Amino acid sequence: MGKMKLTSSETAILRELIFPEPFSHILSETGLPFGAIRYDLIKLINQGYIEVYEETSPASPSAFYDSDHVDQFTYKATRLGLKRIQNHAI
Repeated sequence: MGKMKLTSSETAILRELIFPEPFSHILSETGLPFGAIRYDLIKLINQGYIEVYEETSPASPSAFYDSDHVDQFTYKATRLGLKRIQNHAI
């Protein structure tokens, strides 16, 4: 199975995550609704494009996150995620 094409909302989210950012930053900068961001974050995490960090321990990625409370974590694009958005550069 080949790479799936990123949606415009997934691309917008990845562009905001060059540095670790909290959910609130993604929400305010993309203008996307909460549910859409939650859906895309889960999809991008499962594809290995985003790492999750606990807000209380941002030094290293967390192996676990609560998908019901995505607003309580910080996110950062992985090397693979950054490579995917290089093709979508403005």
